[in-house]
Amino acid sequence: MLKFQGKVTVITGSGTGIGRAIAIKFAENGASVVILGRRREPLEETAKTLQEIISRVKSNAFVKIFSGVDVSDEEGISKMFDELKKTHTIDIVVNNAGVSGPVTCFANAPIEEFKNTVAIHLTGTFWTSVQALKAMKAASKIITISTFFAEERPLEQRPYRFRSPYTASQGAKNRLAEAMSWELNEKGIISIATNPGPVHSDRIYKTVYPKAAAEFMRVSGFEGLTPHEVEHVNNNILPLMGEGEGTVREGIKKASEKLAKMKGITNENEIQKLSSTISSLLSKIQQIAEKIQLNTSKMIADEQFLSQEQVAETVLALCDNEISKILNGKVIPGDRVFYPVKPHITSTIPDVSANFNSKVVVFTVDSVDDSDTTRLEFLAQSIQQAGGKVVLLFSKSITEKIKERLSKFHSHTINLANQEDVRKMFKTASEKIGPISMIIHVTGKLPLFQKITEVSRAQWDSLVDKFINVPAMIGQEFLNVFVPGGSKNPPLFKGKSGTMVIIGPDLPTGPKVSGSERAKVEVFRGALRPFTTTVNQELSDVLKSNLRIFLVLPGSIDGTEPNNERIFNSIKYFASGKATSSSEVIFYPDEIRS
Repeated sequence: MLKFQGKVTVITGSGTGIGRAIAIKFAENGASVVILGRRREPLEETAKTLQEIISRVKSNAFVKIFSGVDVSDEEGISKMFDELKKTHTIDIVVNNAGVSGPVTCFANAPIEEFKNTVAIHLTGTFWTSVQALKAMKAASKIITISTFFAEERPLEQRPYRFRSPYTASQGAKNRLAEAMSWELNEKGIISIATNPGPVHSDRIYKTVYPKAAAEFMRVSGFEGLTPHEVEHVNNNILPLMGEGEGTVREGIKKASEKLAKMKGITNENEIQKLSSTISSLLSKIQQIAEKIQLNTSKMIADEQFLSQEQVAETVLALCDNEISKILNGKVIPGDRVFYPVKPHITSTIPDVSANFNSKVVVFTVDSVDDSDTTRLEFLAQSIQQAGGKVVLLFSKSITEKIKERLSKFHSHTINLANQEDVRKMFKTASEKIGPISMIIHVTGKLPLFQKITEVSRAQWDSLVDKFINVPAMIGQEFLNVFVPGGSKNPPLFKGKSGTMVIIGPDLPTGPKVSGSERAKVEVFRGALRPFTTTVNQELSDVLKSNLRIFLVLPGSIDGTEPNNERIFNSIKYFASGKATSSSEVIFYPDEIRS
């Protein structure tokens, strides 16, 4: 009997790439396969291949197609599982769907593209898993495919320059897989994540590496072209990678004509010079892309990326009944990449004097409870006592009671989720109170709910906005405050200074904090850690600036109450400017030896 005969597997993003390879491997081992994705054509091609395999192995399995289903789409996923549960029990779900997302410096990544990447990778994984539970029983498995560019071990971070929304999503996915294992244990359902590392695929060779190389060219400029012009040209020539000589020649000709029109050039000789420059740019991008690939392979013992079939074999192995029991709740680092990183996390806070002489510190405050308000009041008063000026920008969800408690500080209520509103308010604060020296974003604590797998889609979307999207958007506006126009003109960042601090979410407190309670919070802390290290790597190593976004994560694994004075000591350290010379950008002020 075939190993997975009689089993039903749902695989997201299964029309092409790794998802298709996984679907084929399950069919070869007797499973019925449900495939879904946004495009019908590749799904139909995959279905045809699967049917041929099913006939060959005589498993009597079936194939179902759900085309036009985006995993981030609430209605599409919900309807799919509603239909499936009428006739089938789902034994295995493989969360594979993903996108590259914007491959550019965080400052240049449109916030909507950031949100879309998070929606597909993280929310798609969450909603697919939760909806699948309707049709799952004991011994079913949820396998989540993540990335090696997030966290490999506790407290180790792997920044992935130009991929901030991707790393935020993947870090959270790893922690989500862990959280689900705690919550689904009573149902006997297993949750495992696997990080396969570099895999041979069109996405990595034709999209990620070339786009990363193109971003290096945009940041540095190329043969007299401005960063904006390089970006314009890159959009036209990157699709030429790997094409034939004639196609490349014609593409470069069209790109040079478009650039000439943008620059107002009509002279044929000048257009020919542009064509030569663009040809050199494409060649340079190709060289850098190949170098990135080579450098990555050199960090692997046998210098070999995995094949898609090998990733599929890994997924099948994780679905083995005995192996899955052993690995339940684990994130399997199958990438084999030795990726040395500088230390980015610390609990040590150097003792520096508080000097906020006339400095303007703006707090952006999401919904907070009484203890958050006590912290905010303490931090704002401490900054004022040290000579600083404080402005509080509240989200509209702040209660009147909390506003009253903090009425002694200069404050405004705005829509923190609206980028234009935040931008205007930062501008107003700078003009009326003085140049902003520091922005502190307070996320507030994780709201109370029993299980993350039982929250509604509206609740989940609210959590993702609160702890991922809004901090990211505030981060972009922070960069805009200190380097106006820098998103499109990267050289403006060089040598510039400025500080942003993200505080929260806290670890739960109490004498008996369960693993499940910690795991829920870690989903969102797990997004902010790789996000912070990735953005700071870009700011320091790529843009050569002294701007930093620091992350302060209050609370301790032993459940003790956070110490607000230690948080203020962190802020003093950041304000001193001494922290910019260190690679440490994530601070656990309460995780100290007693």
